Amino acid sequence: MSTTPTRFGSGQAGDRIDLAGTLVATETDAQRLRGFYVSMLRIRLFEERTAELVESKEARCPCHLYIGQEAVATGVCTALRSDDYVWGTHRSHGHYLAKGGDMRAMMAEILGKETGCSKGRGGSMHLFAPEVGIPGTVPLVAATIPIAVGAGLAAKLKKDGRVSVSFFGDGAVEEGHFHESVNLAAVYALPVIFVCENNFYASHMSLLERRRKDNIDKTADAHGIAGIRVDGNDVVAMYGAAAEAVERGRRGDGPTLIEARTYRWRGHVGPAWDIDVGVQRKNELDDWFPKDPIGRVRVRLAELGLSADELAGIEKAAAAEVEDSLAFARRSPYPPPEDLLRHVFVDGGAAR
Repeated sequence: MSTTPTRFGSGQAGDRIDLAGTLVATETDAQRLRGFYVSMLRIRLFEERTAELVESKEARCPCHLYIGQEAVATGVCTALRSDDYVWGTHRSHGHYLAKGGDMRAMMAEILGKETGCSKGRGGSMHLFAPEVGIPGTVPLVAATIPIAVGAGLAAKLKKDGRVSVSFFGDGAVEEGHFHESVNLAAVYALPVIFVCENNFYASHMSLLERRRKDNIDKTADAHGIAGIRVDGNDVVAMYGAAAEAVERGRRGDGPTLIEARTYRWRGHVGPAWDIDVGVQRKNELDDWFPKDPIGRVRVRLAELGLSADELAGIEKAAAAEVEDSLAFARRSPYPPPEDLLRHVFVDGGAAR
């Protein structure tokens, strides 16, 4: 299969988002749904453009794409304040954008430019935007989970009302970092939200090749915290679960585990569709395309009266923003060679 994108799934009626029970169909809710659509569309179009840059070798750093999982980041981050903490992984372009990160700065980072959000030093997997509550993303599996708990402890001690969100994949649940961190957060009733983006694969190994049962959400019971399994391709359900978890954390009732069941369309890393790696994914993509989180919201917005022209206008604006970010990145300078060792060593008590 070509890397040329199938931009949106069908959003067929059987997979349609129903606002009843999570959002009442009011004008405010319709506006929120439109906001969800804009957020997810910005992520999708950015990722598709990034896939093209990787394929052309203009982007040289490894890029783990978020295509297909946009509802998770959008639903969760919409429920947060700008000063709440978000901790990401190797697959965090979506978290960065959904939380309010500067698209220009991320594109520049991917191209290794000095104007990048990490000054061109981190690339796709090391994103930094503390001004919107992103202290950093780390590619090591489960690495930011204990850091998120530390941030939650700091928020509790400071009584500043912040919550700390850790995004991670299903493979991270099998790491000791995860269980030790959840236990500590539970013991001290910390305002932490553990968001497991269960896309059913750790690299190329499927979930039930690695564990006896499909029961990640039950981990919450084992550690004595609140837990829920959510359709991770339903942005409204994701927002509802996150909003409840945020409220629980802010009032001092401790952490929540959200298992968001979703699916990445592209490979573990890079733009390929990942259907020729000798695993069952080749038989699954056709089942997941109709569950596209963006297509589902697009259908619902049309039912609520948004015209085809309005929907096309939203897409055009998002595409223009992506192209603007790329133009900015391309005209930005690379870091000067003499700065290569800056921020690596400490000299005389100060980082240089």
